[in-house]
Amino acid sequence: MADRVNAIVTTVRRGQRYTEANRVLAARTAEMLGIPNVPRGNASLEELRTQYGADAVLVARRGLLTLVTAEGELFFHPGMAHLRIKNLLRGHGDHLAAALALAEGMRVLDCTLGTGADAIVESFAVGATGTVTALESNPLIAAVIGGGLARATGDNYEMHAAMRRITVHCTDALDYLRVQPEGSYDAVYFDPMFRRPLHESAGMNALRSLADMRALTDETVAEAQRVARQRVVMKERRESGEFARLGFFEIMGGQYSRIAYGVIKI
Repeated sequence: MADRVNAIVTTVRRGQRYTEANRVLAARTAEMLGIPNVPRGNASLEELRTQYGADAVLVARRGLLTLVTAEGELFFHPGMAHLRIKNLLRGHGDHLAAALALAEGMRVLDCTLGTGADAIVESFAVGATGTVTALESNPLIAAVIGGGLARATGDNYEMHAAMRRITVHCTDALDYLRVQPEGSYDAVYFDPMFRRPLHESAGMNALRSLADMRALTDETVAEAQRVARQRVVMKERRESGEFARLGFFEIMGGQYSRIAYGVIKI
């Protein structure tokens, strides 16, 4: 599991929609994560970080959490998930859904929650009779993205329902896989953090500063194959040597895309 950073939780400044709901969310988050709940007053976030020696600040605003670090801010946003769901509704397909061979009623284990966009697409594709379990090793990221999936409003009914159906666990993927029964999921998915980012943004910079940057291991992939009934999929740069190193010899994805999906069929 990635090292837990020194963090605090607070609310927006007084006068900025400083609601009771934000205070309750901050208190609940502090108790859940075992970190200080700091009164905001009129102090800036930088002043609070300096005062408490915190590397990261969780801010409760509008009923959701924003994670503020020196590298940027991370907050829940479905990203391209809404467009990908529209494509699926129109019958245009989705490269991840195709790689995982998603269908109504499947059980999917997403071992790398990240921003949550892939998990939303997976949840939509497997429908109300399917399940998506998403893992995130960093408790701060899990709180921000898991809270967004549970409380944010989707762009449409399909996205909203898909978000609510995702179950998030804060745990290391290998630890979780080791205790799962054989064949307990139809598909297992990995999206390791790229060593060289495809694009820079404040949100992705904050995510990268806290995310587990370790490469996948042979043991983790072997456990995924034991747990999966149908296939294991890994997302990587198209030219990545990780596919061959870990035994993902079937490559899928858009012909001109910079990313691809390695597939191991069980």
